[in-house]
Order: sequence, then C-alpha cells, then structure tokens
Amino acid sequence: MLDKTYKNINVYQKALDASWLRNEAISNNIANVNTPGYKRQDVKFESILKEHISNSSFKLKRTHPKHIPTINRINDLKPKITKEFHTSFRKDNNNVNIDVEMAELAKNTIKFNALTQELSRYLHRIKTAITEGRK
Repeated sequence: MLDKTYKNINVYQKALDASWLRNEAISNNIANVNTPGYKRQDVKFESILKEHISNSSFKLKRTHPKHIPTINRINDLKPKITKEFHTSFRKDNNNVNIDVEMAELAKNTIKFNALTQELSRYLHRIKTAITEGRK
C-alpha cells in the first residue's frame, strides 16, 4: 500500500523536476534571444513518462552489461535537454522566437502551479487518512 502511495509522490516529484528544468531552458532561450548562432533548448519529459507508463506492464531483465537498459522504475526517469537545430530564418542563425518562448514560459508556469496544487491535495488526503484513523 505504501509503495503505491510513494510511487505516486515520485511521479509528482519527477514531473516537478522536469517543469523546473524546462523553466531554466526557456530562461536560457530568452536570455540568448540576440546571441548569434544560439540554438533553442527544450526539455523532453512527457513522452518519456508516457513510454514508461505504456511499458510498465512488463519487466525486462538485463543479462549482460552491454544490453540496452530499460526503464522499469520511476526513479530511472530523467528529463532530457535537447537542442533544436531546425533552420533559422534569421541572418545570425539564431532560432529563438521571443513570442514562442514567452508563451512556453507562461504554459510551463501554469503546469508547475497545477502540479504543486495537485501534490498538495494528494498529501492532504494522505494526512487526513492518517489523522482520522487516530480518532
């Protein structure tokens, strides 16, 4: 029972970590909007989490160290910072669009706030279950 409870908390933790990392990447993009040759950064996490959830129904065992590792625990999930090398329409080869970055920053802030509120509600439900059990 507790293992499942903590697994859910770990999912929230990983999602919050990814959101925080995405905020840093977006901030770097905004700071380098006028840097010649700078390529925008992005954070990939949702697709990694979706793949983990779809593959969690079976477990693979590595029998040799050179085998491809599989993600079978939530602690193994890590967001990835990627650079987008798509072509730029600017003469200085910078592919950062300030309007897109500001919209992404707003979206990420809303997502971070929603995650913190949901985690707070989840922990409150656990606390209520524990304290009501004492009465």
